[in-house]
Amino acid sequence: MINIVNKLFGSIKSNSLKKYTSFVEKVNKLEEGISKLSDKELKYKTNYFRNEFKETGSINKLLPEIFAVVRETSKRTLNMRHYDVQIIGGMVLYENKITEMKTGEGKTLVATLAAYANAIENLSVHIITVNDYLAKRDAEWMGQIYNFLGLSVGCVTSETSHEDRSNQYDADVVYATNNEIGFDYLRDNLKTDYDNLCFKKNAFAIVDEVDSILIDEARTPLVISAESNSNTDLFPKIDKIIKILRENDFEINEESKSILLTTEGMEFCEKLLKENGIIKEGTLQDLGNMVLNHNIIQALRAHHLFIKDKDYIIKDRNVVIIDELTGRAMEGRRYGDGLHQAIEAKENLAIQKENQTIASVTYQNFFRTYHRLSGMTGTATTEAKEFESIYNLEVVEIPPNIKVNRVDKNDQIYMTKKEKYNAVLELVKSRNKNNQPILIGTTSVENSIKISDLLKRENLK
Repeated sequence: MINIVNKLFGSIKSNSLKKYTSFVEKVNKLEEGISKLSDKELKYKTNYFRNEFKETGSINKLLPEIFAVVRETSKRTLNMRHYDVQIIGGMVLYENKITEMKTGEGKTLVATLAAYANAIENLSVHIITVNDYLAKRDAEWMGQIYNFLGLSVGCVTSETSHEDRSNQYDADVVYATNNEIGFDYLRDNLKTDYDNLCFKKNAFAIVDEVDSILIDEARTPLVISAESNSNTDLFPKIDKIIKILRENDFEINEESKSILLTTEGMEFCEKLLKENGIIKEGTLQDLGNMVLNHNIIQALRAHHLFIKDKDYIIKDRNVVIIDELTGRAMEGRRYGDGLHQAIEAKENLAIQKENQTIASVTYQNFFRTYHRLSGMTGTATTEAKEFESIYNLEVVEIPPNIKVNRVDKNDQIYMTKKEKYNAVLELVKSRNKNNQPILIGTTSVENSIKISDLLKRENLK
């Protein structure tokens, strides 16, 4: 049965790669002739391709030669020759699909093939990376290929000034992070001057680590806010009342980080609010007092669910949020719905006005606005259905250039966390005896601390 299944899936893979293999053969046949061209002749190819595109409206017949030119340019500028599997990867990207290539197979170089081909078609090419370092590195590194062929290269990072951004986006090929390019799209929607727009023409996007950006962070909202005209005088008054409440006045759900007032608590709050002149008439459940009710709940959450030096820190008399996954301080970020103001009141800090959203978009909706979209990653087949249903993107798994020597073992599943952590401990012990280092990845700082404590108890460094 296993052999039948392997043969079946093997044939499906081989059929999907067969058409790309014939394309690679065409590119390889042109390699010798292209290699004999002088630098000047090779550079002229860009004008030749663009003129042909203007006349025919298509570059399909030119694609093998276009890929051969990029390969030869890479050899001359970077001393790197695209492998046959990288040529396949480039073609998959050009066809607006997702190329799955294992880590180390050179996806950065693969992107140059599809990027150059789309630039010939007069599309703005955006290559999206996950951090500033990669955007800058790839723009400088791969930029040598584009510059040799007469294309301009832009780079947008968090350090790029707002005045310079539209100039960077005017380049033929732009390297940028998902965060920066998303916010630039939002800012464009608030501008009234065409010359200052970042997105001036149809674009082709190549998303690196596509599963992380388009699936894991798909619903992450990018928000541009502005200060509202809300009154901040109410928060200190509510904070004083919250401190008087008794344990039986509210119920806490730590898992969902929510709090509800009990019936007794509701009545006690109403009494205190009337005594302090905050509420004139009616109850907290009345429509006119709903905002007040919401602020009381947020103040309770600030006092009982958000802990100083765990969920946030105080820096320069400001509340700075701590990312629960990375443990890093996220300066400039603020909690919404009055929670940040409630924490400021709790810590006796100056209360800043609440922000209101003036522009917002999720990564999922933003990337679907692109004229053409493609992606690359080392792990995409597990989310192939989501890519197809949400973005209409097909995933093509490309074999490595050389057979992988690494052993990829199956996942081990445990019924309880205690059993899982014990298994981790035993594994570390066995590796430790052989003086072998081991890397343990967790999903949060809290879990890292738990495992660290376990190792310390066993005197394991």
